[in-house]
Amino acid sequence: MPTHYQGTEKETRTLNTFIKLMRSTESLNNRLLRHLSENDLTVSQFGVLEALLHVGPQNQKELGARLLKSGGNITMVIDNLEKSGWVERKKNPKDRRAMIISLTKNGKSFIEDFFPKHLERIVGEFEVLTPEELEELGRLAKKVGVQTK
Repeated sequence: MPTHYQGTEKETRTLNTFIKLMRSTESLNNRLLRHLSENDLTVSQFGVLEALLHVGPQNQKELGARLLKSGGNITMVIDNLEKSGWVERKKNPKDRRAMIISLTKNGKSFIEDFFPKHLERIVGEFEVLTPEELEELGRLAKKVGVQTK
């Protein structure tokens, strides 16, 4: 669905690309979010569980930075995961002001079972791309995502 904006060629091309990127992202997210919501997970909760599984215990600030979430938001996400019994907070022995977040036994068991299933869905979504296109999409997404103006 192209733009109806009548601007310069550069503006129109950029706006059309932006619209395609946003529509693609929304469509992909909607399909993948169904799998998360079927398991009572938000994207942020999944991100925390996945990070703790693959990176290991971290403090809230590190998790927030990794997931691009504010301090208040990551606190709420961790609170909810703690209520579910999937993560626990422990005082950081190196810094008594900070808490280390880690997976509980139940949380580790859940995410170890869930992650491969979710990854399979992600892989399935990207099967429309060749390996070269997948690399190029990743390169372009990173290029647009790291801009600082």
